[in-house]
Amino acid sequence: MHSLTKEIRSFSRTNLRKQCTRVTTLSGKRIIETWKDAQMRVVEVADSKDGDACGYVQDLSLDLQVGVIKPWLLLGSQDAAHDLETMKKYKVTHVLNVAYGVENAFPNDYIYKVIPILDLPETDIISYFPECFQFLEQVKLKDDVVLVHCNAGVSRAAAIVIGFLMHSEGLDFARAFSLVKNARPAICPNPGFMEQLHNYQQCSNNKTETDTE
Repeated sequence: MHSLTKEIRSFSRTNLRKQCTRVTTLSGKRIIETWKDAQMRVVEVADSKDGDACGYVQDLSLDLQVGVIKPWLLLGSQDAAHDLETMKKYKVTHVLNVAYGVENAFPNDYIYKVIPILDLPETDIISYFPECFQFLEQVKLKDDVVLVHCNAGVSRAAAIVIGFLMHSEGLDFARAFSLVKNARPAICPNPGFMEQLHNYQQCSNNKTETDTE
């Protein structure tokens, strides 16, 4: 917990580096999201032997690992959301898609909620909480099952699920992060999201103190 707190506090905008995310659409088109200094650029990538402009080694393996946070709350990548066998295996009924540019694979079979979020440290992830949480609460009340996903199921979707546990279960950030990490070890919210989640805990604590006075 100490190292996690230290990591959050050591976050600095000056340390942010140019980042990029690969996205493959259902039609097979490969695009790269790149951003620097809050400027976003989407580039279509032609297949070539030279690899991606971001220096990625091409990875054709699918990430079908689904983190079971609660019996009704699942976390995964776009690969899991696009794999019908995986969706059926986990009895998914609803999908919360918080990716940018990732299409819904089975619009006639599942109930989708699409909230495009950029995976940028500067993105105000907390501003998306109310809409996301409302959808998740509706699924919970119906005793249905929801899969929350973004592109890789590592940063955006993970931050939403962590925030939801803090909001609905009254957990502190460290506990919520640990539960989600144990369910899906690959998670790694970007530094900006980590900082915002930590601040969200402080805001929640202040609100609780005010309500009890």
